[in-house]
Amino acid sequence: MTERPVDLSSLPSNGAPRRSLFSARKFALMASVVAGLGAAVYGFSPQQGPVDLFASAAHAQVNNEVRKVERPIGFADIVERVKPSVISVKINIADKASKGDDSANKDEDSPFQPGSPMERFFRRFGGPDGLPPGLRGGPRGGRGPVTGQGSGFFISADGYAVTNNHVVDGADKVEVTMDDGKTFTAKVIGTDPRTDLALIKVEGRKDFPFAKLSDSKPRIGDWVLAVGNPFGLGGTVTAGIVSASGRDIGNGPYDDFIQIDAPVNKGNSGGPAFDTSGEVMGVNTAIYSPSGGSVGIAFSIPASTVKNVIAQLRDKGSVSRGWIGVQIQPVTSDIADSLGMKKAEGALVAEPQANGPAAKAGIQSGDVITAVNGEPVKDAKELARTIGGLAPGNAVKLNVLQKGQDKVINLTLGQLPNTIEAKASTDKEDKGSQSKGTDVPKLGLTVAPANSVAGAGKEGVVVTEVDPKSAAAERGFKEGDVILEVAGKSVGTAGEVREALDAARTENKNSVLMRVKSGGSSRFVAVPLAKG
Repeated sequence: MTERPVDLSSLPSNGAPRRSLFSARKFALMASVVAGLGAAVYGFSPQQGPVDLFASAAHAQVNNEVRKVERPIGFADIVERVKPSVISVKINIADKASKGDDSANKDEDSPFQPGSPMERFFRRFGGPDGLPPGLRGGPRGGRGPVTGQGSGFFISADGYAVTNNHVVDGADKVEVTMDDGKTFTAKVIGTDPRTDLALIKVEGRKDFPFAKLSDSKPRIGDWVLAVGNPFGLGGTVTAGIVSASGRDIGNGPYDDFIQIDAPVNKGNSGGPAFDTSGEVMGVNTAIYSPSGGSVGIAFSIPASTVKNVIAQLRDKGSVSRGWIGVQIQPVTSDIADSLGMKKAEGALVAEPQANGPAAKAGIQSGDVITAVNGEPVKDAKELARTIGGLAPGNAVKLNVLQKGQDKVINLTLGQLPNTIEAKASTDKEDKGSQSKGTDVPKLGLTVAPANSVAGAGKEGVVVTEVDPKSAAAERGFKEGDVILEVAGKSVGTAGEVREALDAARTENKNSVLMRVKSGGSSRFVAVPLAKG
């Protein structure tokens, strides 16, 4: 309830002569208490008129102490400088149904791989940049023109601007609105779905305000300002800190996101995250949000990645990445122990692709790539990002641990294919007419020769049964898996599996490394060995 101010001079006096509500003495006492608290109050003396209570020695002391405290630094000066470079991006996609495209009747507008975390995010929250289905056009979001909104920012005075791929993907028309309200039509120069970046261009001017991509890597705890177009409001600024770096959100092999806690919401996608120097440290691309609104977890593409991708999009409209042609996986502590490695570092080659650069250079299954051009490789993700950041045709030097020996292998990078074919597994292929198999003691597996099981191929042994309480079950073994190697030795029978296990126990190994084929792809699994 709002209280209304009361005019004390108009209160009734019951016929008595009007007098002050407070005696001069009482008022002076009250005023002195307020003055002791440093409040801006004036007293009144009948003889001397208004009295400045701040003239007291007590107030002077309080005021001096306040001046010593450093005032919090605001961001107004930075925002005033960088905000004009940020734009709102609006897209329109023509009525697909009118073009005879049956896909208009399907809710398949997501640019991400089906089943991926990013695809599930956009399926939950709707079309481009997570707009609710009701804002996407048509009664169910699949018919009629599709509209969406996002953010972006100019990177040059002649009108080049950066936004997200998922903001402009498939757009028939792109419009950008500047901070001063001016609207322009933009052209999509190129997109890169793997990093979710896009480059657009506005023609007709050479004096657009633009932002600079930072050359330095942000530190955890640094201030960050997010500027963009949340919920279509436009020109919104939020502040926070860098919460983490190197985040992998399951979007792809090149995930290396900066995590920030500056509030980022639907419509902020493609907008910049500024540091306190007014430079762009990242491009906001995704949020983690059970509710759909900001919960303090957002992800930005680092400026270093943006520079590399945008430079290629500007030159040729697409991105080419280096490729060596291997399936890789992390080196866990168990795998490191089974390979005799001191540290769980590097990328384990599960399988080199036939006729790929790695296979031609002599890289084999079970090799661990530990460095590229002399730079150590921390894990499989780092190897993928390092190789992907190099241009096809470049010569690289790989440090490899092969069968316990350190080697240096030179190869020439190929170009990463746009699509990678993978054989999908089926129950018929995995199980077929499996035989009962032979038990492998102390491992929790029952296996049978692969050539005795329909659809299992001719190499290895097929897992026909898994003890649910065994170490093998904990490591993800399932019926239909094919064990190709145990401790670096090819196996074709249960007896050969037992022999390899016994040899590993004799060498006092704590675990044994198995190469397993599952669903058309290979991986290595370290299984702990039971003693005795």
